[in-house]
Amino acid sequence: GMQSHLQALLSLYKLFCPEQVTITLPGKVKTYFKNSEGPWKAAIAAVRQRNQGTSPLSQAVFLGTSQPQSRKRKWNAQLVIPASSANTNHLQEDREKSRFHLYSTNESFPVEQLQTFPQLLQNIHCLEFPSQMGSVLTNPLLLHYMNCVKDESIYLRLYYWMGQMLQEECTWCVVDNPCEEEFKSFLETIYKAECFLQEGFAACEEFLYKTLPLWDGFCCRSEILRLVSWIPLNSFSDIKSYLYDPLAQLFFTSSIYFKCSVLESLKELLLNWLNCHVIRVDLEFSS
Repeated sequence: GMQSHLQALLSLYKLFCPEQVTITLPGKVKTYFKNSEGPWKAAIAAVRQRNQGTSPLSQAVFLGTSQPQSRKRKWNAQLVIPASSANTNHLQEDREKSRFHLYSTNESFPVEQLQTFPQLLQNIHCLEFPSQMGSVLTNPLLLHYMNCVKDESIYLRLYYWMGQMLQEECTWCVVDNPCEEEFKSFLETIYKAECFLQEGFAACEEFLYKTLPLWDGFCCRSEILRLVSWIPLNSFSDIKSYLYDPLAQLFFTSSIYFKCSVLESLKELLLNWLNCHVIRVDLEFSS
């Protein structure tokens, strides 16, 4: 059966090789492979390094995982749709030979050739998402498709990829992370995708709940508060412990501008909750 420790192990496998784990796993799985002291060690190390300015750490700690300082890969490489393999040329040859329309075959339509909304409507039944799910966030046509299809595997792939990216790139939990502007841009991209879909991402919600207790209220302020406004509607006990309590500690010790920003974010959160509730009521009434 689906025992909790097996679910945690499978979720770890799915994080690195999502195509190898085909079963559906619950969105929230208890983490068995982390050091509970990780967040505090990261926060203490960041304060020490900021105050002393000496003895740079060889490794950065984020929520119990170690990430080397070497950042050789291009940061935003996974936000662009990758070119497919020889399958594109093969597909074009088959189309020229058979002279049939694409929907009459079982071939998938290459997403890098998707340019217009009529193309999306014409080939919606044979689209296949790219291997790098991050590219979906910057493609309105794929977001339209994602909103229409409601395929759970798509959301799971995006959940695992986004959760890993947020964990690796968080500038106030990873010590000596010089890529604050890139991280701001990434958070802004997520926020725009959430506005487009009119719903928040589960990975983003978990990221906020984990990192808000460590947040200084200054780094990426506007981006973080915007993401807060798209947290899904949950029980009051969860919202209070994971959202209100961390924000309250910053609220009472910060400037008037920060207080107004928090109130504005919570107002937007309430509006999004009300809109979501109205939609649910309408759907239940129509059904």
